[in-house]
Amino acid sequence: MTTPSSAAVNFDSVDPFALADEAAAEIARLSGVQRHDIALVLGSGWGDTADRLGETVASIDNEQVPGFAKAAVAGHKGTIRSVRIEGTDKHALIFGTRTHYYEGRGVRAVVHGVRTAKAAGCETIVLTNGCGGLNPEWAPGTPVLISDHLNLTANSPLEGATFVDLTDLYSARLREVARSVDPSLAEGVYAQFRGPHYETPAEVRMAKTIGADLVGMSTALEAIAARHVGLEILGISLVTNAAAGISEVPLSHQEVIDAGKEAAGRCADLLSQIVRKL
Repeated sequence: MTTPSSAAVNFDSVDPFALADEAAAEIARLSGVQRHDIALVLGSGWGDTADRLGETVASIDNEQVPGFAKAAVAGHKGTIRSVRIEGTDKHALIFGTRTHYYEGRGVRAVVHGVRTAKAAGCETIVLTNGCGGLNPEWAPGTPVLISDHLNLTANSPLEGATFVDLTDLYSARLREVARSVDPSLAEGVYAQFRGPHYETPAEVRMAKTIGADLVGMSTALEAIAARHVGLEILGISLVTNAAAGISEVPLSHQEVIDAGKEAAGRCADLLSQIVRKL
């Protein structure tokens, strides 16, 4: 039986939590793993982490799982992997791509992976991304822990009178675990813009004025949804380029891909070591 991908699912006409339950059940059936412990969403530059983390129990095409679709961005992998974390009895659920808000599928599709992770049994989620850096000291290839975010999408994954405290959205405990692996890790505030166009220099100056250190097109909406369902969140950005106006070099997606490839090994080693300690 063919299960519906997000290309076939009208998220506005379904209960998003019931769909997440269906997706988790299908992942369990296809992987043979009834419960996962930790989820990872791998953004630009982080894609090799699954190979360093442990034994891949199953690799599932996104389109086999209800609500998921093939990767829409070059350099991302359209698979969901179940990995037995080396040295532990835990399993990681690894999303090789995400649905971005700018794809036009709606916020429910954007956070479907997060809700599926919770339905699959996960208690912790690691949200990674490639981003533009506002701090000139952070050269391309620098990993930065996310301490907080600015949601500049003018939207939310929460619907109705759903009031959720975001005071400590990105776990201080998990950031300390990350620093136990690499004490040099910096941290900063991530601003999610809607995309898919890059920010203008004026928008970057605005973001910096209101407190941003990093800018990108993902993560914040996912983090809100993750807090809502009770997941503990670790956010890590990879600075792939200086944001518009910080550098005189024009921005391009190829630059993001190239920087991600160059840093892939280091990022994968770092993140796999961190995940083993979570």
